[in-house]
Amino acid sequence: MATLPKSSLDEILNRFALLEHEMSKGPEHEVYTKLAAEYSGLEEVVAAIRTYQKAEQELAEARAILDEPAAGRDMRELAEIEIDELKERLETLTAQIRILLLPKDAADEKGAILEIRAGTGGSEAGLFAGDLFRMYQRYAEMNRWKVEIISASEGEVGGYREVIAAIRGVGVFSRLKFESGVHRVQRVPETESGGRIHTSAATVAVLPEAEDIDVEVKTEDIRIDTMRASGAGGQHVNTTDSAVRLTHLPTGVVVECQDERSQHKNKAKAMSLLKARLLDARETAAHAEQAAERKSMVGSGDRSERIRTYNFPQGRLTDHRINLTLYRLNEIVAGDLDEVIGALLSEHQAGQLAALADGQG
Repeated sequence: MATLPKSSLDEILNRFALLEHEMSKGPEHEVYTKLAAEYSGLEEVVAAIRTYQKAEQELAEARAILDEPAAGRDMRELAEIEIDELKERLETLTAQIRILLLPKDAADEKGAILEIRAGTGGSEAGLFAGDLFRMYQRYAEMNRWKVEIISASEGEVGGYREVIAAIRGVGVFSRLKFESGVHRVQRVPETESGGRIHTSAATVAVLPEAEDIDVEVKTEDIRIDTMRASGAGGQHVNTTDSAVRLTHLPTGVVVECQDERSQHKNKAKAMSLLKARLLDARETAAHAEQAAERKSMVGSGDRSERIRTYNFPQGRLTDHRINLTLYRLNEIVAGDLDEVIGALLSEHQAGQLAALADGQG
C-alpha cells in the first residue's frame, strides 16, 4: 500500500497552524489578506491529511487487535474486515492528497479574459462564436462569476465577428484555461434548404486577468488614440470620441475598447485587456522551454490547435485532445460544462503526476 511521507504532511500542518496563529494576532489588512489567501489554499489538503492520519491510527488499532492473544474469533474477523476497508480508504486518500499537492499554476485563482473570434465558415462562424460566448456566459452564471464585455463586434446576421469579455470570480482561470484553441461546429444552417451539413469554426483564447502587481505598464510606453465608436455595418453608436485604442510601444501589442459610452471606462477596460495580453506573452515565453520538453496531455494551448468538435446532427461533442465523446451536446451548449472541464483537469493532473514520477525515477 502506497504511503505519504510523514515529514511532508507534518510540514503542511505546521505551516497551517502558524498561519492561523499569525492571523489571530490581528495584523494590518494587507498582511492579513496575504495570510488568509495562503490559509484558504491549504484548507482542503489539511482536511484530507487529518482524515488520512485518523485512518492510519484506526488501522494501527485494528492491527493491534490481531496481535492481542486474548482477542476472540469474532473480534479478529471484525478487525480483518476493518483493516481491508481502512487500507482501501487510505489508498483513496493518498491519491487525493497527491493531487492536492501538485504544483499549481500561479494564475489558477485569477479571473480570466475570454476572447472569441469567428473563423472559417462565413456568417455561420459568427453565429457559432455567439453560441460559444453564450455557453461560457451560462457556465459563469452557474458558478456565480461576473461577466463583463470589454469589446464586441457583431456579425452580419447575428453572433459575433469578435467578442472579448472579462470573467471574474475565484478560480475562473483554473476552470477555463484549457478552452483555448479552435472549436469546430458541424450543423445544418437555417438558410440551408437542402439540409446539407456545414462546417465552420471559431477561435477561443483564455488569458489570466492581470493585476497591477503582475504587470507594470509605464505611462510613457503607451500611445492612446481615441475615435468614435461604431457598431455593425459602420453605424455610429455615439457622436463622441469614446472608443479607445492603446498601443504598447515596446512590444507593439494593440488593444481597443468601444463598448462603453464613457472614454474613461473604455480606457480602463482596454488597460485590463492590455495587461492580460502582456502577462500572457510573458508566461508563454517562460513556459516555452518547459512545454518543449514535455507537452501537456491536454494540448499545448496553441490557439491554432483544433481542440473540439460540436456535431449538432448527432448531438455529439468530441474533445480531440483526450478522446472524450459525449452525446449530450444541447446541455453542454446550454452551459453544463462541468463534465468536459472535469475530464480535462483530470487528464492534466495525470500528466503532472506522470511528470513527477519521471523526475523521481
